[in-house]
Amino acid sequence: MAAPSMGGVSLPRGNGQTVRLPRGASLTDLAERIGAQPAALVTALFHLGEMVTATQSVNDETLQLLGAEIDWDIQVVSPEDEDRELLETFDLTFGDEEGDEDDWSARPPVVTVMGHVDHGKTKLLDALRHTNVVAKEAGGITQHIGAYQIVTELEGEERPITFIDTPGHESFTAMRARGAKVTDIVVLVVAADDGVMPQTVEALNHAQAAEVPIVVAVNKVDKEGANPAKIRQQLTEYGLVAEEYGGETMFVDVSATTRQGLEELEAAVLLTADASLDLRANTEQDPQGVVIEGKLDKGRGPVATVLVQRGTLRQGDSIVAGDAYGRVRSLLDEHGNKLKEALPARPVQVVGLTSVPRAGDTFLVVEEDRTARQIADRRQARIRNAQNAQARKRISLEDLDAALKESRELNLIIKGDNSGTVEALEEALMKIEVSDDLSLRVIHRGVGGITKSDIDLALADDVIVLGFNVRAEGQATELANREGVDVRYYSVIYQAIEEIEAALKGMLKPEFEEVQLGTAEVREVFRVPRIGNVAGSLVRSGTIVRNSKARLIRDGAVVADNLSVDSLRRFKDDATEVREGYECGIGLGSFNDIKVDDVIETFELREKPRA
Repeated sequence: MAAPSMGGVSLPRGNGQTVRLPRGASLTDLAERIGAQPAALVTALFHLGEMVTATQSVNDETLQLLGAEIDWDIQVVSPEDEDRELLETFDLTFGDEEGDEDDWSARPPVVTVMGHVDHGKTKLLDALRHTNVVAKEAGGITQHIGAYQIVTELEGEERPITFIDTPGHESFTAMRARGAKVTDIVVLVVAADDGVMPQTVEALNHAQAAEVPIVVAVNKVDKEGANPAKIRQQLTEYGLVAEEYGGETMFVDVSATTRQGLEELEAAVLLTADASLDLRANTEQDPQGVVIEGKLDKGRGPVATVLVQRGTLRQGDSIVAGDAYGRVRSLLDEHGNKLKEALPARPVQVVGLTSVPRAGDTFLVVEEDRTARQIADRRQARIRNAQNAQARKRISLEDLDAALKESRELNLIIKGDNSGTVEALEEALMKIEVSDDLSLRVIHRGVGGITKSDIDLALADDVIVLGFNVRAEGQATELANREGVDVRYYSVIYQAIEEIEAALKGMLKPEFEEVQLGTAEVREVFRVPRIGNVAGSLVRSGTIVRNSKARLIRDGAVVADNLSVDSLRRFKDDATEVREGYECGIGLGSFNDIKVDDVIETFELREKPRA
């Protein structure tokens, strides 16, 4: 029976029948399912006010609008359901525990560290692991997820604990939420001198949504103004009542700096796990788990940090993780040591994948490489279709006014050092709110350096390339410079978001110019204990200002840039500035390669007024 004619086009009426389509399906896909001509569906949508080609990915709302018009109940299958159906076609399942009781054994708790930015989450993990991660992070903000395992002692028995460090910046909400989904216990870090902040509440909501036990680490108790009792009081408003107040939540006062309370925190995690959870896993089942992060390593290729959730992952296994696949060439722990196998709750780096999986992708081991490749290929096609159907409205940077007149759309390519960061940056950019007649579209995203093919793609459609902790090299740089492709580099995620947002809203990024402040000639180099080398200098021109930017010049060549005048003294007194003709002592922070006759040049960046 045909539906009423729509502009002379007759379509088969569904009479309320259900048709299931994957996210990002085209009108051709729908036509095949309901026995219609694709051209007829294109015409039908045109009469409903939507311009769509037969092979173009269509978003969920448009499909359902069309379905209602022709009396078909169109159900868009969620990615999770679609993935489950895909695995079922290969007689595989994800997440189902099975096997004999003898195959089950105790596993370590997986602990996610959450909290507000700057409350000391990563510093706390540094103290637990005796390492220094914060110093490596741009802006002191964790830009990606890391997973580590430590061994502690409880009642004379050695017990491992797996920690996941989630990023603190609000743009990483999705990654923090993902951290909560793979965790057994959440350690909520709150600074004793600051109190409950918006991201503290956000992290708490993630943990409560995941229905996992929470241990509160009240950090920075050694600082002046610290008030741990106030933290306990504030958190009662959110349902976390301390044991000493008659509640069930364990609060531990800690200091990452002085290492106070670290053993008590480890004990609290293990006691909470023993009291609230039955932490066992099947070690003989086919290995499965979750990708914590993925990156492109220059020497080893794609490297994925995965958390094994069940089974035992071994070298040589055929693995599929999201839309990446391969054979496990080697397994490495967080220190780079080789492992023969990884048991449940063990975070491990996997080398041997063909591409970089995304943070949060599930992985599983299959019997044959061919099966892994087929699953990955189908997932890749599904992800591509979903992304094509997802174009969000937003436009260009420097020449914003001209671009508005011409295109009304800003196309971006995002490349980053790991998959979680790329995903978080894209998600944050897509949330930028501008008027409905502007559009922002990410036409490509990937992990690794900016390549010539990225620049070629950018040339095709006036695309801006964003590099996050990666650079364009060789031919890519030459081509970008020659063709005028806009390539922008960032190392802190919120700077990228702010700049794109400012451009989209018509507030172009300020232009800065370098203004020289002064130069000083090094006459003598003094070694000062616990400080390093200090340059005894004569100011040749201008003024040397403390805390200004500096560079060191030797024989006319720049030896070091990006320095700063950390200390400035006249004889034994600290000075704010020293003028031309006077002698002074200049300290360049941790930089000690200073020689007699070197020239220290100081400068500042000043905003240029736009014409």
